[in-house]
Amino acid sequence: MEKIEHSFLNIRGLNLHVAHIGKGELGTLVFLHGFPEIWYSWRHQMVAVAEAGFRAIAPDFRGYGLSEQPPEPEKATWEDLVDDVLAILDSLPSPRCFRGREDFGAKPAYDLAVSHPDRVAGVITLGVAFVPKPFSRDSLPEGFYIFRWGKPGRAEADFGRFDVKTVVRTIYILFSRSEIPIAGEGQEIMDLADSTTPLPEWFSDEDLEAYASLYEKSGLRFPLQIPYRSFHKWVYKSDPKVEVPALVVMGEKDYYLKFPGVEDYIRSGIVKSFVPDLEIIYMPEGSHFVQEQFPDQVNQHIIKFLKSHI
Repeated sequence: MEKIEHSFLNIRGLNLHVAHIGKGELGTLVFLHGFPEIWYSWRHQMVAVAEAGFRAIAPDFRGYGLSEQPPEPEKATWEDLVDDVLAILDSLPSPRCFRGREDFGAKPAYDLAVSHPDRVAGVITLGVAFVPKPFSRDSLPEGFYIFRWGKPGRAEADFGRFDVKTVVRTIYILFSRSEIPIAGEGQEIMDLADSTTPLPEWFSDEDLEAYASLYEKSGLRFPLQIPYRSFHKWVYKSDPKVEVPALVVMGEKDYYLKFPGVEDYIRSGIVKSFVPDLEIIYMPEGSHFVQEQFPDQVNQHIIKFLKSHI
């Protein structure tokens, strides 16, 4: 961790925090986080790829962690994230890079691959494959966490009962399980775990402190906007294709596989209709946070992919 350096870049009028390590003799890998993640989520991968000869860069998205808040978070769009990443790439000596992403970070990573293939050498995603259009969630109940957090005021009231550290702790516990977080009648999402529920064994108190300090700095206003209150603003191209090489590492105990239609889409190979040069690796015990749960194994898969496509 002490080897990782930190800088601030003025990107489209905002000071964005970027963690970075490595000289990049073999190329550059840009890591994009999801929620409740942050640049810190990639700490294991950043050190490993740097030692393998690559440069690793992990920004905090606008409104997250140490990056500056946009003046009107509720007006933010997914295109803002894509444009931010493009501007970060413009600031690098090497304009064409690999992309590594987790959770909703897949959206801007794949958008770049589809719209700007000349800027992307390959895409590595953890837990989420490319989708040409959103899956239907009509079969999921009202207590589904994305429905709950998508309603203005609902998550604020739920989260507001606790300090930030407790909120992050609870979400990490819930998202580490194999079941989709769904609240019952009279419940809120934060009620699905309590103070007696242990953290996953691979997530230390030190890790929790690191996450909590970053979210105490940024707050949760922007993370609720992107992704949870902006899904309806996703823009999908007609007949999209990801032409660059891609790797998906799937934890087989990732609750995301239980979203309607997701597992069949991936396991049936339909996904390869849109990402022809795709390798899929399944990790039997892997959760939603597979890169933190099994860092050594994930690092080996990432480095092997990178070295086979340089």
